[in-house]
Amino acid sequence: MKLITLGFIFVIIGVILITVGMLKMVASRTGESEVRGGGVIMIGPIPIIFGTDVGALKAVMILAILLMVLATILLFVVPPRM
Repeated sequence: MKLITLGFIFVIIGVILITVGMLKMVASRTGESEVRGGGVIMIGPIPIIFGTDVGALKAVMILAILLMVLATILLFVVPPRM
């Protein structure tokens, strides 16, 4: 599989996940609701993590660890293309 095809597939999966998340939030809107969230900014293999509560931070930290492992594997295992 070409690398550009893999990147395109990841973009499509991301758009689908965002759409499903927004639809889930709209469907579960009953009265007062509390919004929780968090995020990861990856600068190379180094994550910057932020979030609104402990539960969101735990989930984002797991995601950051997985992304760091994936970046390390891709850096050392995948041969460079010429």
